[in-house]
Amino acid sequence: MNVGGKDRVLRFVGGSSFLAFDYLANSTWELILLGIGAWGLITSVMGYCPFYTMMGRNTCPHSFKQVTATQE
Repeated sequence: MNVGGKDRVLRFVGGSSFLAFDYLANSTWELILLGIGAWGLITSVMGYCPFYTMMGRNTCPHSFKQVTATQE
């Protein structure tokens, strides 16, 4: 996870807004709004943004460590 709580809420609201405008848009803008809205919703639900990883950014206040079988 690299997307924090406030960031996830903003992405969810923004993505939902873009999807709502998608219904009102003409065919030229429909795919663009659908793509932006879906990206916002998916990253907010998953809590992971690949672009944040590429930029080295992390807004999540918790760091999760991978637990291996030998560490248990």
